[in-house]
Amino acid sequence: MSVGSQYSLLGKKRFGPFFWAQFLGAFNDNVFKNALLLLLAFHAAERFSAGSDTLINLSAGIFILPFFLFSATAGQLADKFEKSALIRKIKLLEIIIMSLAALAFYLDSVVALIALLFLMGVQSSLFGPVKYGILPQLVDEQELLGGNGLVEMGTFLAILLGTACGGILIGIDDIGQLLVACAVVFIAVLGYVSSRSIPTVSAVDPTICINWNPFTETWRIVGYARKKRSVFLCILGISWFWFIGATYLAQLPNYSRIYLGGNEEVVTLLLALFSIGVGGGSLLCERLSGHRIDIGLVPFGSIGLTLFGLDLAFIDPVEAGATLLGAAEWLSAPGALRVGFDILLLGLFGGFYIVPLYASVQLNSDPKHRSRVIAANNVLNAFLMVLAAGLAISVLASGFSIGQLFLLVSVLNAFVAIYIYLQAPEFILRFCTWMLMHILYRIRVKGAVNIPSDGPALLICNHVSYVDALVIGGCIRRPVRFVMHYKIFNIPLLSMLFRTAGAIPISGSKEDPEVLAKAFDLIDKALARGELVCIFPEGHLSYTGDIDVFHSGVEKILERRPVPIVPMALTGLWGSFFSRKGAGAMRRLPKPLWFKVILRIGEPLSPKKINANSLRGVVIELSDTNG
Repeated sequence: MSVGSQYSLLGKKRFGPFFWAQFLGAFNDNVFKNALLLLLAFHAAERFSAGSDTLINLSAGIFILPFFLFSATAGQLADKFEKSALIRKIKLLEIIIMSLAALAFYLDSVVALIALLFLMGVQSSLFGPVKYGILPQLVDEQELLGGNGLVEMGTFLAILLGTACGGILIGIDDIGQLLVACAVVFIAVLGYVSSRSIPTVSAVDPTICINWNPFTETWRIVGYARKKRSVFLCILGISWFWFIGATYLAQLPNYSRIYLGGNEEVVTLLLALFSIGVGGGSLLCERLSGHRIDIGLVPFGSIGLTLFGLDLAFIDPVEAGATLLGAAEWLSAPGALRVGFDILLLGLFGGFYIVPLYASVQLNSDPKHRSRVIAANNVLNAFLMVLAAGLAISVLASGFSIGQLFLLVSVLNAFVAIYIYLQAPEFILRFCTWMLMHILYRIRVKGAVNIPSDGPALLICNHVSYVDALVIGGCIRRPVRFVMHYKIFNIPLLSMLFRTAGAIPISGSKEDPEVLAKAFDLIDKALARGELVCIFPEGHLSYTGDIDVFHSGVEKILERRPVPIVPMALTGLWGSFFSRKGAGAMRRLPKPLWFKVILRIGEPLSPKKINANSLRGVVIELSDTNG
């Protein structure tokens, strides 16, 4: 894939219509919601005994409630029926709801608008599972991360533009409500027109018998999500992001007024910075991960969320003047750039955090249950958002400041991240790989298409440094089981990571015959399951940079399990910090920082008439290849 390939998806019929349909849906939601919230904020006292704060919080709860009630049903429908047709029906429902909303705006019926907000929540809860469920069917696996990045960017851009548009239209004297009425119907129609061009995809499980009981089915879909531990941990991570995001976004109005002395323009500016940050981070994910789904970005994102959340928490409030500052005046005030920078980077690292998680859930869920797993994710997201609101209300009602609430959320984020990474050390392992590939080395892969997309294969490679396995694992899309010396495998702390990564410990024939025999058994079982296994036939790190003699273990593996062999050669690592050149591995400062490393992957070889010496010749030839 080319560097800009994710943007080219927008021009493709299999993705572009879907993108605009979901973008216009999110945009319309926020035009309607913000127009209604401003109507409540400025006119509630005139019509109701309840205050505006009560009505606004009630409206937020009314919109979230359908996610608890209808997500389970939505997930079943998305897995049972063809998704593009389902999207068109949901978009028609949006037109009906928005037509009723237009009438309610025209008749100035706030009660009807609040009731219709519930129906908009129903429509959104129906759309969520099909939105994320259809994406893996519209794009290739290597496009999935970029596609998710575009969707998340589009979602937050739609939130920003929709919120601004709703506020601007409702604020126009005399005709504001009429303009909003016309806008929401027009946008809904545009969304339906876009959905007409979404290509047909196959229904994943037409045999599903719909369970209409939301409570028992919600329990069941959460059970689906928990079947695969790695998927469920990703869902918990996504839900936690919405907890953080809901906390920050809900506090922006009061934070701007009380802490920053700013008016509504400052609120809009901070919302724009956060949305731009998330959009930018979402789009950068593909480039930073080398166009592959890399959960190594998730710890990177959580570190940024914690650090910049802490910095925001420690900013002292300003003394508000007689009048609140507009955006232009506030930007020239002391500390304004620091606040803006923190908000922007919170969004940016949030994008790094959430996009790989969404893509990982889609990729690793059982296709027959994918939409129901996403529905379970939506239920947990809604629960965490409600929990965030409850926490904020409790903390602020106890006399603590908004800054102290931000401090609490940042500390909680650090503890939640540590918990998730202890439960799933592969996040940290992938993070270490990502850091290695982007700080110490500049890595190019040649011949990646030679790795089989499925089925077993034995990968063989020369052994230049202690990080060869990390480099190879970071360059190959499929999981790889690496064979490593048992003494390295048993290093305290690192052993947990090696076990999580599925590494196989091995010893020399004269060291521990029992470990050696067990290693051959584990290798054979892994290949029998259709996995990739990588060995370094030299049996040790290179002392000279040259490729040493290959041991006969590779022949024994192939005798037991004749599978395709994929030869590989690493060049450029000799002389780096982790190689044995000079003073020895890891005994000197790692400079220069950016070694140019190339991993060349040769065409698969048949196991027939292959021996260790001939394989060594193939690897030497690959390592001598120019370019």
